[in-house]
Amino acid sequence: MIIQKTENSRISAFDPENFSFGNTFIDHMVICEYEDGKWGDVKIVPYGPLLFTPAMMGVNYGQACFEGMKAYKDKDGQVFLFRPEKNFERINKSAKRLAMPEVTEEMFLGGLKALVDIDREWIPQGEGMSLYIRPLIFATEEALKARVSNKYMFAIVATPAKSYYTEPVSVKISDHYSRAASGGVGSAKAAGNYAASFYPTQLAIEEGYEQIIWTDDATHEYFEESGTMNVFVRINDTIFTPPTSEKILDGVTRDSFIQLAGKRGIEVKVEPIKVKDVIEAQKNGTLKEVWGVGTAVVTTVFQALGYQGEKLELPRLSAEESYAELLKNDLVDLQTNHAEDPFGWRVQVDHVMESV
Repeated sequence: MIIQKTENSRISAFDPENFSFGNTFIDHMVICEYEDGKWGDVKIVPYGPLLFTPAMMGVNYGQACFEGMKAYKDKDGQVFLFRPEKNFERINKSAKRLAMPEVTEEMFLGGLKALVDIDREWIPQGEGMSLYIRPLIFATEEALKARVSNKYMFAIVATPAKSYYTEPVSVKISDHYSRAASGGVGSAKAAGNYAASFYPTQLAIEEGYEQIIWTDDATHEYFEESGTMNVFVRINDTIFTPPTSEKILDGVTRDSFIQLAGKRGIEVKVEPIKVKDVIEAQKNGTLKEVWGVGTAVVTTVFQALGYQGEKLELPRLSAEESYAELLKNDLVDLQTNHAEDPFGWRVQVDHVMESV
């Protein structure tokens, strides 16, 4: 690994009480280039622009995928990652589906830990605070040819993060647009998946909703995901969530919620969720909660469902009554070292870069 530390750190200008998530970047980034059939050296370099042209194949043909993950700092200043091996596995699953070269464990996990270590001062402490980390792979060959690229870049960038979507939101159940189709790339974190979701989401916002619950492309009879999140439904005291498939992303937060619920003895059924069953449960009073989960937001609770011109209100549960809030707190306590980790999910980042 080649490490080039910045001579102009911006950490002194960083205010953890006043920053913009997604626009504030740490001092360094990881880059590694693929050419002639192999990956080169992993480099940690000062964060900044890279030189590309509009003819870069990743821009023109969409060979690009990414991951989302976080680092946390506890009250003693120790730094932890959360289940990073799952993100390593998934980025390679995405890369394979998009005909891109897979990354090595040294590149992903080694580069990730080194980056987080060297810029650990950028990780804010406190409730809801973390460092959001974005590993990504994209095609860099300069060629306007509709084929697999011969050149790629693997990179990791990061931005300090704080809680958002703190208030419950209203979501529209889509009866026309779908996030993914059978045989497509729904199970990959392909950049194009997100681009395709923006227009339907914009339409939902114009109707007074904050997000969409995506339904299946064939019949629009089944829940799939919500916005950029996996979706959970609670009917009476049972939690339901759709099974992962080639259309539904295998979310790390989703899997963690399922296991944490099981630890608490809460019944979770991983099975298809029919829209009509959710609507019926809302009408008869057995629908208790619907929420989304993902790395960035952790949990977003829904206060209303929009469906075919009707807005259906959901119960307002207290924090003690809500399974969504209960499991979120369990997860955050585990991630931030406020609770024991019976699963072995928390990975401490050792402080080894001081002498570099």
